[in-house]
Amino acid sequence: MSDLPTATRVTDPGLRRLYTLENRWQAWLDVEAALAVAQAELGIIPQAAAAAIVPQAKLALMDRARIDEGFARTGHTLVPLVWELGRIVGEPHGGWVHWGATTQNITQTGDLLVLRQAHAIFLRQIGECLSAMADLAERGAEMPIAGRTHGQHAVPATFGFKVAVWIDELMRHAERLQAAAPRLFVAMLGGAAGTYASLGEHGPAVQAGIAKHLGLGNMAVPARSIGDHLAENVVLLGLLAATGGKIGREIYTLMKTEFGEVEEPVPPGTVGSSTMPQKRNPKLCQDIIAAGAEVRSQVPLALEAMMTEHEADRTSTLMMGAAEQRACIATGDMLARIAAVCRGMKLDPVRMRANLDLGGGLIMAEAVMLDLGMVIGRQHAHDAVYDAAQAAFVEGRPFAEMLAGDPRVTAHMDRAAIGRLLDPAAYTGLCARMAREAAGRARGFVRT
Repeated sequence: MSDLPTATRVTDPGLRRLYTLENRWQAWLDVEAALAVAQAELGIIPQAAAAAIVPQAKLALMDRARIDEGFARTGHTLVPLVWELGRIVGEPHGGWVHWGATTQNITQTGDLLVLRQAHAIFLRQIGECLSAMADLAERGAEMPIAGRTHGQHAVPATFGFKVAVWIDELMRHAERLQAAAPRLFVAMLGGAAGTYASLGEHGPAVQAGIAKHLGLGNMAVPARSIGDHLAENVVLLGLLAATGGKIGREIYTLMKTEFGEVEEPVPPGTVGSSTMPQKRNPKLCQDIIAAGAEVRSQVPLALEAMMTEHEADRTSTLMMGAAEQRACIATGDMLARIAAVCRGMKLDPVRMRANLDLGGGLIMAEAVMLDLGMVIGRQHAHDAVYDAAQAAFVEGRPFAEMLAGDPRVTAHMDRAAIGRLLDPAAYTGLCARMAREAAGRARGFVRT
């Protein structure tokens, strides 16, 4: 899933660029710069040192060959970058780089800067999905379709109602991402074991200063073993991916030849098969389903990564970082395709109606039962309609005919009344209203 084919005609939303090594390095350098400023403000390092460090904390100014050689020689995550920053800052100030910090303080805080950028992309993408879904919900608000439970016809609904469900879930996912931000985007600078030993009484103030300069919150206890907030992020993306996968699977199913009720956008020239020229495959929906599965598969890894041994464990850091990166990139791919599908989806109301009629009126059994039950009671009505419905199915005869042949029914309604009750378009409840209300809420979210 990390490299989806360009034939899908959906552009990369920018997550891959965020998770390049160079972008992460720059985020780490941003933390080093903020550390220097915060320490200078507290008199821990000279003001002149911070003034020298900040403008040099730019990857573009550094010797990449030196950095690469250092990583190859040391196998360390950060040290060669710190060395290079100290080198280009020069004497006498280069020795103040990374003062009192440990690697994870810098890398975790920097990676959260990257993740904050990813969240901004996700919220923008969710807004794009909701905008497209608002239009789709209104288009299908009064378009009757078979409501299906357990894979079988249940009662009529409208296509817009399906979209209202998607909107409702997506808006809660956006709220969850926004609500998690204060817990998630927090600076950590507790030193080697999170004890503030290297900075003493100044430790909390240094962390607060870094947080202020980077626009982050603070960890109350800056322990390197704390990972619940990082795992929460992956879990939230897993929830979002569950909704995304459900949407992709629903459209995929409704596109099947036997259903034919909708179709994802299939631009002219798209090839579905090398040997079957007729194929119009649900490529985007397949991408959505696969990307959603990839995101959800990272949730167990993120939870496992919370099992840190003692005060720090690189194993946990590696697992959490891998889970975050994979989940974020796949989430961006999934949301980009959901927006594209919803913007360009073709609806086929004629096929929807034909499928509604496949059961010869059986989908309206509840409506008949409730109408009849007003006169003879719900259970008696259920028995009569059940007998007619089961006989119609088993014997392959029209449901209306079976109802009209039962005196328990005809004692209270004639054939014309039965015919009116078997119209599925008249029994969609409040689907149209819910679809339009959901569209309004979606647009309200996009405007805020």
